[in-house]
Amino acid sequence: MGEPSDDGERLQKVLARAGYGSRRRCEELIEQGRVHVDGEVAVLGRRVHPDLDRITVDDAPAPTSPDSVYYLLNKPPGVVTTASDPQGRPTVLSLVPSEPRVFPVGRLDRATEGLLILTNDGDLSQLLSHPSHGVVKEYLAEVHGDPSPKAIRLLREGVLLDDGLTAPARVSRVAPGLIRIAIHEGRNRQVRRMCTAVGHEVRRLVRTRIGPVADTSLPPGAYRELTNAEVRRLGEAAVGSAATVP
Repeated sequence: MGEPSDDGERLQKVLARAGYGSRRRCEELIEQGRVHVDGEVAVLGRRVHPDLDRITVDDAPAPTSPDSVYYLLNKPPGVVTTASDPQGRPTVLSLVPSEPRVFPVGRLDRATEGLLILTNDGDLSQLLSHPSHGVVKEYLAEVHGDPSPKAIRLLREGVLLDDGLTAPARVSRVAPGLIRIAIHEGRNRQVRRMCTAVGHEVRRLVRTRIGPVADTSLPPGAYRELTNAEVRRLGEAAVGSAATVP
C-alpha cells in the first residue's frame, strides 16, 4: 500500500469534494503528513478508491465514501432507539429511509426527545460511541421544582450514582424548573439519574446538541442529511476531545 496506485481518483480531488477546501489546500494537508490512507501516511500523487480505502485527516475519518450516509434525526418521545422492537413500538429506523441500512449512534431512552445521529459509517459510529472520546451532548431538562444554586453546583462538580461519581458537567439554570446540562459521558439515563440524585426528577428531556452539531429548526420526527462539514467536525471533535467539557 506504500506506492501510489495507478488507478482510482487523486486523493486531493477526493478531499476537496469532501469539503476540506480547494485542491491546493488539500495538497497542503497531504504534504504536511496529516492525511492517512489505510493507516499509512499519504503522499502527493496518491490515488484512492473512496468507497474502499479508509481515509483520515488528523486521525478523524474523512466523509469520502459515496456509499456512506449520515442522518440527523429529531427523535420524538415514545420512539425507541433500536433497530426493531418485539413490543411493536415505533423505532427510530422507521423515521428515516430504509435503504441504505443505517444504525443509531448511541441511544436516547424512549421518553427522551431530541437529536440523534444515524449512519452506516462504522468508523465514525465507533469513534463517537467509544468511551475514551468525550464528545459533549447537551440537553434541556424540565424538572420538578426549581434547582437551587447548591443543586446546580452539585451537578457541575459530579454526583454519586449507583455506577459511580459522574464527571464534571456544564450546567446552567435557564428558567424556573429548566436547566441546560452538557455531559461527555454516556451512561444509561445519566441526565435523568443526575437530576433525581439532587432532588429534581426530570419531567421532560430534550437533547439539543451532539458535539458541534445542533439544529433548532428540525421538527420532531423529521430528519435531514448531515453536511460533509458537520461530519468532518464530528470526527474532529471525537479525536480532539480530552474527555473534558468545554
